[in-house]
Amino acid sequence: MSPLKATYKKHILEFKRPSGTSRGILKTKETWFIILEKDGEKGIGECGILRTLSVDDVPEYEQKLQWTCINIHLGLTVLLQKLIAFPSIQFGLEQAFLSLESLDKFELFPSEFTKGNEGININGLVWMGEEDFMKQQIREKLDNGFSCIKMKIGAIDFDTEIKLLKSIRKEYSKSDIELRVDANGAFLPENALEKLKVLSELELHSIEQPIKPSQISEMARLCEQSPLAIALDEELIGVFDVTKKKKIIQTIQPQYIILKPSLVGGFKGSQEWIDLTIENNIAYWITSALESNVGLNAISQWTYTLNNPMPQGLGTGSLYTNNIDSPLEVKNGQLHYNNDLNWKFNI
Repeated sequence: MSPLKATYKKHILEFKRPSGTSRGILKTKETWFIILEKDGEKGIGECGILRTLSVDDVPEYEQKLQWTCINIHLGLTVLLQKLIAFPSIQFGLEQAFLSLESLDKFELFPSEFTKGNEGININGLVWMGEEDFMKQQIREKLDNGFSCIKMKIGAIDFDTEIKLLKSIRKEYSKSDIELRVDANGAFLPENALEKLKVLSELELHSIEQPIKPSQISEMARLCEQSPLAIALDEELIGVFDVTKKKKIIQTIQPQYIILKPSLVGGFKGSQEWIDLTIENNIAYWITSALESNVGLNAISQWTYTLNNPMPQGLGTGSLYTNNIDSPLEVKNGQLHYNNDLNWKFNI
């Protein structure tokens, strides 16, 4: 038997169209792949770092990947402990080890989803931009069978965003479209409640992260007083200790939390949050974090096993010109695994 060997490779994903968030315009997305080899078999995992947002966005990131590959003999359990401050590498390792053990290196969680028999309900993502561009995206999502749409807000003028949301609600009622909005922490604590009241009149499902994270008392106040349901997102990033996770959930008492495995410590870190939501009667959904199809595939397969009926945030596979060809397909507002299509991992 040959020893376990690990290497890593960098890949720059290129957006088909520059995509706007409250943190700026994205044209490219850096990602890293960990590749394990043993006895002629390979395992692949994606370390989906998101610059400016990931807690492991540090200058020594590549050095930590090198260290991980050199010390791969320590095994997954030990490495996950030692890489606690590098959640995206933790997640890449979880994927790579599952992939190595799998008969099909991309089927990590065999299910009716990977057999192609069932899909996962997902939301359609609408990026920030000019009003006409946003309306065009909404029309495309509706034409493609989505009943839940998530819109990024906070990058353009609030009144313009309200006007746009009102125009959508004039055409489509709450029963036609479930509307979610994501502020990415764009509101200030002193005026957030006022804005949430205005938004609530548009019969939205929820708002993600209205104010910046680490303002726990302010966020708790908003969750208590807001007429619009609040979902924590960035608030969960960089919180590694289960006791601290518990404190955040019990102090803030949000209506929802949103889990991005690349940002919160992979499957293991996400499951810790899920266990707390169950204990505290809080709902959750899973979202990808602009990974390539390698990471999206892993997140999607795992998400299916959770049996969560809410629309999940997994519709990011078609954003790039140079994504990894995969069987993942979006049809009628669902993510499907089409076994007639093949993986092409040529990185």
